[in-house]
Amino acid sequence: MDNSLPPADELVLVDRELARLDARRSQLLARRAWLLRVLHAPAAPGAVPAAAPWPRPPVADSTPRSAQNVLLTLGGTLLTIAAVAFTLVSWGSMGIGGRAAVLFAVTSAALAAPVALLRRSLVSTAEAVAALGLALMVLDAYALHRVALAGTDGLGYAAVAAAVLAGAWTAYGSVLPRLRTPLPVAVAAGQLPLPLGVLAGGGGPAAFAWAALVTAAADGAVLLWARPSSVRLTAAVGAVLLGGWALLTGGWLSLTAPWSGAPLLLAGAAVALAVALRVPALAVAASVVAGLATVTALGGVLRSAVPQDWTVPGYVLCGLALAAVWRLPAGSPAPADGSPVPAGVRLPAGVRLGLAGAGAGVVGTGLLWALPPVAAGLLGPLARTTEVWSGEHAEPVLAAYPATAVLVLAVAAGVLAALPRLWARCGALALLWALLTALPVSLGLPYAATLALQLLTGAAALTYAVRPGPLTRGLRPAETPEGPGGPEAAAERPATPPSEAAAPPAGTWPAWAPARPRPSAHGAEPGAVLGWIVYAAGLASAVSAVALALDVRAATFTALGVLLALLTGVAVLGDGPRRMVAACGAVLTATGLVWATTAAADVEAHWTALALLLVPAGTAAVGAKARPVALPVEVTGAVVALPAFGLAASRPAFLALALALGGVIAAATALRPERRAFASWTAAVLFLAATWVRLAAWEVTTPEAYTLPVTVPALVVGFLRRRRDPAVSSWTAYGPGLAATLLPSLFAAWTDPEWPRPLALGAAALVVTLLGARFRLQALLVLGGSVLALDGLHELAPYVVQVVGALPRWLPPALAGLLLLAVGATYEQRLRDARRLRDRVARMR
Repeated sequence: MDNSLPPADELVLVDRELARLDARRSQLLARRAWLLRVLHAPAAPGAVPAAAPWPRPPVADSTPRSAQNVLLTLGGTLLTIAAVAFTLVSWGSMGIGGRAAVLFAVTSAALAAPVALLRRSLVSTAEAVAALGLALMVLDAYALHRVALAGTDGLGYAAVAAAVLAGAWTAYGSVLPRLRTPLPVAVAAGQLPLPLGVLAGGGGPAAFAWAALVTAAADGAVLLWARPSSVRLTAAVGAVLLGGWALLTGGWLSLTAPWSGAPLLLAGAAVALAVALRVPALAVAASVVAGLATVTALGGVLRSAVPQDWTVPGYVLCGLALAAVWRLPAGSPAPADGSPVPAGVRLPAGVRLGLAGAGAGVVGTGLLWALPPVAAGLLGPLARTTEVWSGEHAEPVLAAYPATAVLVLAVAAGVLAALPRLWARCGALALLWALLTALPVSLGLPYAATLALQLLTGAAALTYAVRPGPLTRGLRPAETPEGPGGPEAAAERPATPPSEAAAPPAGTWPAWAPARPRPSAHGAEPGAVLGWIVYAAGLASAVSAVALALDVRAATFTALGVLLALLTGVAVLGDGPRRMVAACGAVLTATGLVWATTAAADVEAHWTALALLLVPAGTAAVGAKARPVALPVEVTGAVVALPAFGLAASRPAFLALALALGGVIAAATALRPERRAFASWTAAVLFLAATWVRLAAWEVTTPEAYTLPVTVPALVVGFLRRRRDPAVSSWTAYGPGLAATLLPSLFAAWTDPEWPRPLALGAAALVVTLLGARFRLQALLVLGGSVLALDGLHELAPYVVQVVGALPRWLPPALAGLLLLAVGATYEQRLRDARRLRDRVARMR
């Protein structure tokens, strides 16, 4: 065992610890004995319980410091209330000399007392007395105005008094730096002089906003250079409130009087930018404010010089120019201590991020403004107000919307296309598609041009979805050797000391090593991401084009034919899920073509149903060859068969024919080994349904005509299954088939007044029962025996009723009594027989 002490010293320590543990054990045992005596000894009346060996000290209700602060606060508040009451109520009962003497004496005493209190380290008491003195100074100013300067303007006097009090409190707090109250109160008072002075001078909203902005700038200076946290917090609150008011006023002026609001906004932007450069913690937020103020100012000036339709593009251009700040080189933030900034320093990352974020927010708002024409161009054809193939076109939507919306989309798309980033390329493609969709609405293009443009947009998008290689040209690789943020961020990261780089923590990437490559932001290849974007855009344009083409018959066939060719090409040349979706879309487009052809030929609905069955027949044939898309294509074709059956439902004969043709298609599909399990059952169900519909059309009411086509194949299948696997239960092999015929026939026999059906049913049930007994099949024995018994009961019931009616009334009870006596006398034997029968039946399969 490796120890840091010599054995002799360690032995001494061990002995001491053991002695300490023995003493503690003896103490705990004594305590335990005392507790047992207290618990088990009876308490004498009036006896005082013995004190515990270890009495606990009393807990104070409050700490001395908190109690002192509460008392001081209450005392200062009461003195302040008394001073206010004296100034407002008892002032008139004293002469001018007494008034001056009282005010000067009390205020001087309140301001001088903290000096002596601080020397005796009574800081809390000094704070309370100093706060009282500050309040008395406000009352002095009020009293001075009431007595000596009653004729002056109230707002002007308040502005001057606030400035004087702010200066006096600042000096007082500087002389006594241990007091925490005077300096924050001085900063709070400093918020009032300029705004109150402007109001006193009759200044308007612009002048008041300038005064608020100057005051906010002063607060920013205090925030940068002051040390006490309370002073900085007060200055920050004042800067936010007054600066926010100034910027809001500037934004309002930019809409009503742009040349008055622009200087105010630019000045506010300069103040916010200065704060962003000096305070790294507020760099992003202050830069966002500066950027928004700048864009609002410049956009307001442009708004006054351009037509109304160009207002939003002007703001968007300003936002793009501001967002370009992100491309500037990055640098370190300015020193927080106010030291001079070295020449050639670059914008800090936080400032760049805030300015670029503000510009991007403006551009995003402009894009939202440009979206209504896109929605109208895409969804307008779906909200049909005219008849199909009527030749009439719906009224233009958003005809009065500014046409400059497409300009906003075009500029934003061009800017994003110039950036070699995947996210920018995705945005550029989406905006380009939005531009092409909104173009007919904004320019008022005619019907033919609109349809052609939508078809061309869909064709181009689907083509690039298959071959997205050209879309990825010029993209910067997703992995950067400089680490997160690229070379600029790598330049901003501080160098790692050699001591930290020598032994990196487990599971981390060492700072001295080459940066870990970053995966793509989308977790996929750029080609796949861009391909999905243009694929979705192409499908949306294609659907909108088909909906628009329904106005004219020839346009409908043209649009469907073009879409079928495009989707077929994607299904053949594409890969992955896009190929499957395109194949399903091609099936649906082919269905639309068949339906349009029958509608153009003025074919009745039941003939249309038979024509639609060509689609599932074609998908079954294609599925045998196109393995990758076989399943989705065949499922889509099967779904198309459902409306075909619905169209044929009005003609039972055609419905039976349609079901039979569907069964033929399913049977042909079942020839393929991978589809045999499901398609064979589907074919059987369709054939059975076709048979039933045909029987119903022939007005056949015999239930056996419907059930025997089910029972015979089911029994054959059950026989073959038991032949392969003798362990299969008879209920599984023969139960469903027998029940399908025996139970409906039994119900029909009970309601049939004639004798042939009960006789035939009884004979069949007897044969089934005998076969079950011969081959020891439980299902046949139980079903056949039950049906035979119920059928015989139905046939014998009338005769039993006649016999009972012909016998004397006392005879049935007498026979019942004899039967009960016989059963009771042989009860044990009958019970053994019943159990033996149950066991024999249970042993059957």
